[in-house]
Amino acid sequence: MNQVLKNILVLFIIVLSGCKSTAQKFTTHAVKKGETLEGIAKQYSVSTDNILIYNKEIKKGQALRTNTILVIPASSASGVSTKPVVVSDENSSVKSKVEPPKPIGFTSHKVRRKETLYGIAKRYNITEEDVKRYNRDLYSAPLKKNMELRIPKYKRVREDDINAADYITYKVAPKETRWSIAHKHSITIDSLLVLNPELSKTSDYLRMGQELKLPKIPGSTIEDQETQIYKSYTVPPKMNFYRLEQEFNVKSDEIVRLNPEITEKGGLKEGMVIRIPEQKLDAGEVNTDNFNFYEVKPKQTEFSLTRKLGISYKDLLALNPDLSEGLKAGMILKLPKDQMGDFEVRNALVLDKLNLVDSINLAIRPKVMFMLPFRINKLDLSDKAEIDRQLDKPSLLKYSLGFYSGALVAMDSIAKLGVSIDVKTFDNQLDLSKTKEILMRENLSDYNAIVGPFDLASVREVAVRAADKRVPVITPIRPNKDVSLKNVFFSYTADPLLRKKMISYIKEIYTDENIVVIADSTHVVVRDSLKLNFPEAKIAEVIEEEKNIGVDIEKLKLLLSKEKENWIFVESDNFKLVTSVTSILNSLQNSLLDPENDKEKIKLRLFTTFKERAFESEVISSVHLSNLNFTYPSVFREPANNSFEKAYRKRFSGEPDRYAVRGFDTTFDLLLKLAYKNDLFNISQLVGETEYTGNKFSYEKDFASGYFNQASYIMSYEDLRLKELKTIKP
Repeated sequence: MNQVLKNILVLFIIVLSGCKSTAQKFTTHAVKKGETLEGIAKQYSVSTDNILIYNKEIKKGQALRTNTILVIPASSASGVSTKPVVVSDENSSVKSKVEPPKPIGFTSHKVRRKETLYGIAKRYNITEEDVKRYNRDLYSAPLKKNMELRIPKYKRVREDDINAADYITYKVAPKETRWSIAHKHSITIDSLLVLNPELSKTSDYLRMGQELKLPKIPGSTIEDQETQIYKSYTVPPKMNFYRLEQEFNVKSDEIVRLNPEITEKGGLKEGMVIRIPEQKLDAGEVNTDNFNFYEVKPKQTEFSLTRKLGISYKDLLALNPDLSEGLKAGMILKLPKDQMGDFEVRNALVLDKLNLVDSINLAIRPKVMFMLPFRINKLDLSDKAEIDRQLDKPSLLKYSLGFYSGALVAMDSIAKLGVSIDVKTFDNQLDLSKTKEILMRENLSDYNAIVGPFDLASVREVAVRAADKRVPVITPIRPNKDVSLKNVFFSYTADPLLRKKMISYIKEIYTDENIVVIADSTHVVVRDSLKLNFPEAKIAEVIEEEKNIGVDIEKLKLLLSKEKENWIFVESDNFKLVTSVTSILNSLQNSLLDPENDKEKIKLRLFTTFKERAFESEVISSVHLSNLNFTYPSVFREPANNSFEKAYRKRFSGEPDRYAVRGFDTTFDLLLKLAYKNDLFNISQLVGETEYTGNKFSYEKDFASGYFNQASYIMSYEDLRLKELKTIKP
């Protein structure tokens, strides 16, 4: 591994001033009648296999359909320029997946020195994609001084354009969310944001008692909308009062009373929007205690939706009567709290399981900064022995180089998918003043994300500087909730959460085993927590002396059971105690509990709620841990992706360590998400758990302290191998 790290060190020194990683450029080609894949490949000086990689909808040997739009990777010989990729539908009419709003006019803007695309978009209250859409050169070339841009102008819904008579003021009740309120009032989240522009675009937080503007239901003349629930209904052809009564169980005179326009217009008319009363709900009934919520996505069908949600359409309709008027993108549906299906639930919101690889947008070009503590300034590069010594011992240099090597492989992988990325890498030398110097030089508005640093002081500094620019900071350090850093993504799952998940797992599999807890004086809180969750648990006395620590073997034997399996929890960061206990338990497991009964051996299994460094000491026998079926929570599993290991060996001629795996997974997850939306804050609300080579990520927003990874594994030693154990609850 040292030679691998040396290679990476040399590579980093070469690119110390900042490296730029760019994928292939692309163009598109509309297939003409009679053209073949081979002919098109020859025209652009690329191989047919390269074209097939980026056009998965066509197969080798398959005839090409006229007007199909192919994505063509550029070769050095072709000299083609990058253009935005467009997709053709089955009828060969070229259009984007979602039709953007049409501008009502344009204005011009001359780019000034040091201006960024983000800053220009923010100035005109539009998105960066809006700017690119009407300035096509920006898809393939960077923003330049004096460039003339066409800036689209859109019709805006201003607060003073909203008639006060058309909406009500609604106070948020306890345990209500944006989704539960949107469902309750039959509107979309987008409509909620238009009516309430003060709501945050990066957080879903609502406080109890917060006042929101919500639309009145069409035809409303009744003042009890906050307690009586109605639905809007568009009158279809040939509808009459009798059929309305049968369908909605509402008397015709009640319908006329609620909709005076029926009388004014001489009866029911096709296309008329009327109010139909539904059952009254108790205040707060539609909330996160009682339901989960799902936002309907574009192009979803009744079949795909019911299959995803694991519920029949009849049952879904009973919970969501508005579905009778058809499925519409943006609708908020409620689901029973215990509903199971092909989805993940976070804070009562059902998240889609997206395949990010299949969802990337090749027109997006993320720019990422890496700020890691290589501390090259501390190394004498001419002293090979010193470098070997530094790489032999656990150190920030070894961790940084390992992490960065995995990140480089992730950049290669994302480039092969056709995504162009800009990357700059800096050595902040584990020095706050160096961090400030880097931040002063760089225009943070140009970046879509920052990876690092590794020290909390620098993380604070970077996060504060990046917050105003809405730039997320992804740090591999252990989370710290005492620090309020709203734009920081802590990729390492917190230790207390790992303990909590381990206890939850034990509760899932517990069937009346004999639990014994061995905890030293620094882990009294953990011991008490186990006792609280498992009242029948027995506590073994730990003898702590000035130079020694251990347990009394005879007293420990008295706590063990010969009728039940014994589950032993060891909670300590003292390698002497861990070594002693594992050795004692291994010996007991191989001895007879009752000398007169040679068939009755004691059954033991070893657990911990958090694998401290003591368990990784070289003096602890892995054979002992395997014999005891040692089980623990972890942020890491053994790599399960051979393609990553092959790519790593090919680039660095060595095997990746866990730091390299962590660097690959963290970086690949970030780049895939940016290539999907280019807004990590937004996509973290839409995408559930993601998993790669040896790590998984499920970021959850803590309103005051940033985004925290909730994902983890339960690992166990079996036959000298580590195995991941599946949990019932995520």
